[in-house]
Amino acid sequence: MQKLSGGTVYDLSIHLVLVTKYRKKVINAAMLKRLEEIFTETCKKWECELKEFNGEDNHCHLLIDINPKAQISAFANNLKTVSSRRIRKEFSTRCAQFYFKPVFWKIGYFVSSTGGANLETVKKYIQQQDAPTS
Repeated sequence: MQKLSGGTVYDLSIHLVLVTKYRKKVINAAMLKRLEEIFTETCKKWECELKEFNGEDNHCHLLIDINPKAQISAFANNLKTVSSRRIRKEFSTRCAQFYFKPVFWKIGYFVSSTGGANLETVKKYIQQQDAPTS
């Protein structure tokens, strides 16, 4: 859906994948739900919108309508920093079972524009992730 910002019309979306450090299977259902809330809130601060979210026990998929003013690398790193800090604080006991250092996400991330893929295809792929149930 096209958006307008300061005379600029845009329709940009990205598929972002964040992976836990050492691919540890640390994410449980409660953490996944909280990550979605954190990502939604952080996206709003960047004038972006989280359109779809899901994940498995060791990674998350985000489909984001991104504002062209946002530098993707700064935005992605901010999502990781904010979510890591909050998750480690709110789920400290769980995280301590997997990490002895204050870490959560692997360095880097995967990002692709969704212009070449049908958005419904990307949404279905994200929806079909094997989300943890406990």
